[in-house]
Amino acid sequence: MKTRLAVAVVIALVASACGSSPFGKKVKEPFRGNAYESNNRFFRATGKGESSQDNIARGKADIEAKAQLAGQVSTTMKQVADQYLGQTENERAADVADKFQSLVRQTMNTNIADLRKIGEQKYFDAKANKYTVFIAYEIKKNAMFRFMKKQAKTDQTIDERQMKIIEEILDRQIKESDEEN
Repeated sequence: MKTRLAVAVVIALVASACGSSPFGKKVKEPFRGNAYESNNRFFRATGKGESSQDNIARGKADIEAKAQLAGQVSTTMKQVADQYLGQTENERAADVADKFQSLVRQTMNTNIADLRKIGEQKYFDAKANKYTVFIAYEIKKNAMFRFMKKQAKTDQTIDERQMKIIEEILDRQIKESDEEN
């Protein structure tokens, strides 16, 4: 009898533990999953904004998504520049890498090339009197690299030798993103 009672208590504890989480209830938000994550062909990002005014909520979501994209592009380009530094053993490699990273910052500050909105959803919570907006953006990697190549050609601070190396780096990235198609 005691064994049955102990088994029943254990089963009840296990069942109640499975039903709840110490973190709370899992929430499913829009724009989650593989279709909204960066891959070999696209930089992708999502943003969420909340406010009592719908245009402010949208602006917050927009800024968050674009900041994520800028961070991804910048990180990718830093890795590419670091790879170049590792592969090149001349005394001016660091100078070229600095120019390359400067080009990335300039590109991100002025324009994100080929930015496409792939989704936007707006919700209104009447009880809390607030709007929640979700936005998802993507950039084709090869379009971004081609845009950077055009930007580099117009940059007066980059000499011919550096330009050639930067074009090689970007051409390699364009080829890699095209091969993944």
